[in-house]
Amino acid sequence: MPAFDEQDYTKSFRLDIWKGMLPFLKPYRKTLITVILLNLFSAAIDIALPLFQSYAINNYIKMRTTEGIAFFIALYVLVVVVQTVFVIMFTRRSMRIEMNLGRDMKRACFVHLQTLGLSYYNTTPVGYILARVMSDTNRIAGMVAWGLIDMMWAVMYVIGVFIAMLILNPSLAVIIMLIVPAIVLLTIYFQKRILHWNRKVRKINSKITSAYNEGITGAKTSKTLTIEGNNFRDFQEITSEMRHAGIRAARLSAIYIPLVLLLSSIATAVVLARGGDMVVRNVMLLGTLSAFTSYAVGIFEPIQQIARTFAEIISMQANIERVDGLLQQKPSIVDTPQVVEKYGDMFHPKKENWEKLEGDIEFEDVSFRYPDGHEYVLEHFNLKVPKGSTVAIVGETGAGKSTLVNLACRFFEPTKGRILIDGKDYRERSQLWLHSNIGYVLQNPHLFSGTVMENIRYGRLDATDEEVYAAAKAVSADLVVEKLEHGYESSVGEGGDRLSTGEKQLISFARAVLADPRIFVLDEATSSIDTQTEKLIQDAISHLLKDRTSFLIAHRLSTIRQADMILVVRDGRIVEKGTHKELLAKRGYYHDLYSKQFEEESAMRVLQA
Repeated sequence: MPAFDEQDYTKSFRLDIWKGMLPFLKPYRKTLITVILLNLFSAAIDIALPLFQSYAINNYIKMRTTEGIAFFIALYVLVVVVQTVFVIMFTRRSMRIEMNLGRDMKRACFVHLQTLGLSYYNTTPVGYILARVMSDTNRIAGMVAWGLIDMMWAVMYVIGVFIAMLILNPSLAVIIMLIVPAIVLLTIYFQKRILHWNRKVRKINSKITSAYNEGITGAKTSKTLTIEGNNFRDFQEITSEMRHAGIRAARLSAIYIPLVLLLSSIATAVVLARGGDMVVRNVMLLGTLSAFTSYAVGIFEPIQQIARTFAEIISMQANIERVDGLLQQKPSIVDTPQVVEKYGDMFHPKKENWEKLEGDIEFEDVSFRYPDGHEYVLEHFNLKVPKGSTVAIVGETGAGKSTLVNLACRFFEPTKGRILIDGKDYRERSQLWLHSNIGYVLQNPHLFSGTVMENIRYGRLDATDEEVYAAAKAVSADLVVEKLEHGYESSVGEGGDRLSTGEKQLISFARAVLADPRIFVLDEATSSIDTQTEKLIQDAISHLLKDRTSFLIAHRLSTIRQADMILVVRDGRIVEKGTHKELLAKRGYYHDLYSKQFEEESAMRVLQA
């Protein structure tokens, strides 16, 4: 788990934390009120049932008569049936609340995640996001639908039982009341410690899940590095830690439950002893003692339930804070209200107002630093990229080649200055308008689970099969499809793991081509393709990028010699700019990079020969 995920959340109960849940609860307020009323009626029946028992003993068993028993039985059966109906109605509605509330929170989190920029995903682990969207929302929904409602039942039952006992026999009721504070204190003491160790178990369980994930996804690497033994020792250490925490929690429970049962038994024994004496002296009826004993036995479980639920509510506040924190996360890039009014947002686009994108891009006195950075990686940068031209960005790994592209694509915005698209500040148009006109092929492309046909069609969902075939053929992706058993209907596997990196790049390229964008971004797009395939795709690139503005982030300098402009990046800054011939003539940093790579490729060809 990441360090920031281990922060301490609120330990004490705070009502204001629940305010973030009110919008989710509002649509179900009538159902919640109905569930609460059903539960309260059920609690009232639970309180009344021992009184039926008392009445039967006093009026039928003790009096040795059955006169009027038929009406009594009918009334008793009716009460039990009504309670059964109440429980069924309560259960169905609570289940509906749990499912709908969980769905609504997951949906809200998912929709909000779509609005967050790249900077959020660059700094936030996937596990952190999944835990909020899945585990935390499930726990909140379950607690609201069952825990809180059950606690209300328990509170109602305990109050009702105390009132009934005081009416039946105040002196015996006082005995029970003296035991209750001891049960409450015992519960508070143990539940706090049990909760602590259970939290630790959950936290360690996350580590075990992570270890499983790394062990499975990194199995090939582990075997090639022969670190299975080290992995086993690390895993054994984590599981031993969880075993220790689990045993501590189990030991505390093993002590707590018998102690509560002991106090409950003592209270019951005292009630039976004192009550039995009263029955013998004819101070109390036998039926009254029977009802009192039922109350004495039954009151302690609801008291424990109240304490347990309240402890869980306190613990659950961390889940609420995490979900609310995700929903309150501000997007790093936001369209202005005026832009949204004219162009719509990503969920409700007003495409009829979208202007055609031509492809002229201009950096005007742009300075930029990353949200979590302190130094500018670009300062007073100016660059004009005419429509239809190709700009190559080169440099060593980690030099910052993607920064310019991320700014041009508005994945980040300039800290100072502005970027113009077709002569207009791109912040005056919607993000979706720009992103819909960009085709992006990554160095490590992501394919979605599904078929080859479905993955290519993501470029344009309304494309025909013939258009998909044409896009694939244009970039030689059809050669990949021919090798697959089911052709275009072949499954690519999870994340495209059934294909090689080069094959995934070709499929990704076909997807970008199908979108027919005005701006192309190729991020090391041919770095994992063999020489033969690279020749095919280079021919396709030359044809497809014609009349389109394109950015090529290249590792192989031999692939960008025909670019209209080459930007050389070093340590996050542009140190040289010009065409291939101009940069070689300067005999500067680009000349050194090109010469070094040319020598390495020549040596590799000699070895292969």
